[in-house]
This record gives sequence, C-alpha cells and structure tokens, in this order.
Amino acid sequence: MTGEPVFVTGGTGYLGRALIETLLARGYPVHALVRRGSEARLPLGARVAVGDALDAESFAAAIPARASIVHLVGTPHPNPSKAAEFVRVDLGSIRATARAAASAKASHIVYVSVAHPAPVMRAYIAARVEGEALIVATGIAATILRPWYVLGPGHRWPIVLAPLYALLRIIPTTRGVCAAARTRDPGASDRVARPRRRQPAAERHTHRRSPRDEAREPLTRAAGGHKVLDRVGIGNL
Repeated sequence: MTGEPVFVTGGTGYLGRALIETLLARGYPVHALVRRGSEARLPLGARVAVGDALDAESFAAAIPARASIVHLVGTPHPNPSKAAEFVRVDLGSIRATARAAASAKASHIVYVSVAHPAPVMRAYIAARVEGEALIVATGIAATILRPWYVLGPGHRWPIVLAPLYALLRIIPTTRGVCAAARTRDPGASDRVARPRRRQPAAERHTHRRSPRDEAREPLTRAAGGHKVLDRVGIGNL
C-alpha cells in the first residue's frame, strides 16, 4: 500500500464499510476502530484497532502518526426520541476522537456532521454542532460534511420526505433551508444539493460530488485550515 494511513471510527456501519472498501482499493492502509467481538464485520484488509469509541485512551495509541481520521460513529437510526443518546454517543464519541487525534498528532479529521438549520432533529443538530466546535478546537486541519441524510443499504426511508422538501423549496421562508431529493440514480443528490465550501477567508465555490466522494477526497491531499461542505438535502451513498 502506498497511500498515507487512514483511521476510521464507525467502520462497521453502512458508511464506514463502503468507505473502507474504497480506500483499500485505492491503496490506503486503513486502521479501523471496532468494539471487541465486532472484528469480523470489518472489510477484509482493514487493520483492526479494538477499543471503545467513547474512551480516547482505549484507542489513541492505535492511530498512526500523521494519519487522517474519519469519524463515523453515531446513534443508530436517529430520531427525536433519542436526544440522550445523541449526547452520550454522538457527542461523546467525537469528544474522544478529538482528544485521541490531538494525542496521536493526526494530520486531518473528516467529520460527517449534519445540515443545519434543518426542520427536525434539533437535539441531534446541537450535538453535531458541538462536535464541530471540538474539532476546530484541536487546531488540526479538518473537513466537516453536512448532509441532511445519506442514503444507503437499510437507510432509505428519507426518500418518502422528498415531496415535503420539494414543497418547502418554493416557500420563501424555507427555500434556503431545504432541498428536494430524488434518488433514482446514484448522481441524483448531486443535482439537488450542491455543497458550499467555506474557509476562514470566506472563500466559496461549488462542487458536484456525492457525499462518499467528498468524504474520501480530502485524504488524497494535504489540507490546510477547516473546510465545511454544506449539503442541505438528502445525499446518496
């Protein structure tokens, strides 16, 4: 393998597995954090790091020096009734990852946050916004992705909300917040939700890339400062 090392948390989820497989195919050495007993769920070829995503000390030593860290830990099937879990799992895990990243002298953090403002899931958004602040506080170069939802195997229910988003787009007070999502083909979300890149100097430009592409693109180059990619809509894996 010739690429720089990548450390993935949440590697057994639908996003993590797809990302790890892609990174391995591109020649990156991938280290993945898993709970004991879940090692077999990782894609073949990933290097196993057994630890607790909520405890930085349990996995910080397993992060290779100057590695890029992709944080994908989160509450399964989030909904408004899981506010306490958002604080315990979503916020607790990114707090641990931020600490571990600083300890390991990681070169880059990629964080899948959430679009905000959004019409629902306020507790979830609050936890993710605080997570973004924790990353910025590390001083490590970072890329923060803000999709409303990323579709994937077993996670396609938001398709039913597409008509609602279409309606909200034509209402002046919500036009800038919501984007309709029609995901009949893999590139549909790119035509619906175009990310904005915002850097400290307020530089902006437009991309047409899927959330999966955006998550892995920063791993191929050195990153300076913090990049935020807003994808207000439903992204397709």
